[in-house]
Amino acid sequence: MSLVAPAAVQVHKLVEGRPARRCIKRISAGATTLAALLVLAACGAQAPDVSERMAASAMPLPALPRFGPPDPLPPARANADMVRDILEMGFFLESGRAVPALSRFDGPVTLRVTGAPPVGALTDTDRLIQRLRSEADIDITRVPEDQPARINVTFLPRARIRSLVPQAACFLVPNVSSWQDFRANRRNPALDWAQVSVRQEVGIFIPSDTTPQETRDCLHEEVGQALGPLNDLFRLTDSIFNDDNFQTALTGFDMLVLRAWNDPALQNGMRPAQVAAVLPAVLARLNPRGERGGTGPAGPTPRAWINAIEAAFGGEGGRDMRLDAASRALTLANAAGWQDGRLALSLFLVARFLPPQEGEAALAALIRAGAIYRDLPGAEVHAAHVDMQLTVQALASGQMDLVMQLTTRAIPVARRTENAALLSSLQLLRAEALQAMGARADAAALRLDSLIWARYGFGTDDAVRARLAEVAALTRALPVSR
Repeated sequence: MSLVAPAAVQVHKLVEGRPARRCIKRISAGATTLAALLVLAACGAQAPDVSERMAASAMPLPALPRFGPPDPLPPARANADMVRDILEMGFFLESGRAVPALSRFDGPVTLRVTGAPPVGALTDTDRLIQRLRSEADIDITRVPEDQPARINVTFLPRARIRSLVPQAACFLVPNVSSWQDFRANRRNPALDWAQVSVRQEVGIFIPSDTTPQETRDCLHEEVGQALGPLNDLFRLTDSIFNDDNFQTALTGFDMLVLRAWNDPALQNGMRPAQVAAVLPAVLARLNPRGERGGTGPAGPTPRAWINAIEAAFGGEGGRDMRLDAASRALTLANAAGWQDGRLALSLFLVARFLPPQEGEAALAALIRAGAIYRDLPGAEVHAAHVDMQLTVQALASGQMDLVMQLTTRAIPVARRTENAALLSSLQLLRAEALQAMGARADAAALRLDSLIWARYGFGTDDAVRARLAEVAALTRALPVSR
């Protein structure tokens, strides 16, 4: 079973970490580093009238947007590393249990959508199928809901999903075709992925009452795992199969993994050693530019670190409990000597939960996380999330030039990775900077554009308007532009 981590890193949660009752003071114009530009200090000022900034909130919100032609970042890691990653993804479950043999569908794959698909879900499903056909070379077709299919995507209320699987945002199960089938057979050994030798039928269950972006994210991850390896690895910054949930759509790395997993050179029932013997030649043929070096063994991810990260993600404890969990993860990451996405994620979460009076420590953790992410393959969107947090800090302190610099770097990444929530948040932050700089017409135009993506990323009109108000409130301590 593959579960998407609840309360995963989402843009609409990250802005909650903005400064409270403090601002960021400027330092001398000779400062050259980002850390120097963002020195925290306490301050206070009159709150300006933000009615002009909020004018867009009274307008009818646009219909759901559509991204342009897919342009995923290509796989950037060496094939030797990919062999290691695919073996760990394919022959272990997220619980750590071993999967004894390769399993996949034989022949063409059919997919149907049943239940109550929300607006836009069928369009996103068809777009995903087209990508799987063209990028992963998988023969997959959507059929009408009244026909049998090998992949059965069911939309139903989140409350019904969590009545049986409380921690799941969405999930997949082998050898079932419907929710009723799953309910009736929950304890049947046939639903154990470790016992599956050939994939015949898979049930995927997705909330019908969530945001369009989360619907799309669930489709990509669960359909991807129905067709390929089942494990999620925290160290894979260039993959949607990573419970940090920064990647929201199948990446170039993911499509290459799916293409390799379904290559004719591999067969159902192959043991890990057999796959390990064949996979290098498969990847050399599919990804010749990956025939170079490699980083060597990545080292296991201890369960203690995973448990700490999941506790930091989880919403059951308050900020102090989540900070404690993130701090434990950071201690473990440093002790292990990691310099990869696991260390960066630990730093990112510590920064997220540090209290306002420890702003300098939070800023240092963010900057260090961003530096690590920029050195990792496929971690551009992770770095863009860090840039968004730094943009919040810069906007709240009136450093509009820095807001423009950071958003100029991050917005194209959010657009290319099709992360509408991140894109709209960055656009709203940039619009606030333009407003403060006196470019009111440009600010209004960008704010309206951001609402198109906010509708997709945040769902309801109320959620979109709340985000608009939240970003506008960041400049309350700043002078009003005249």
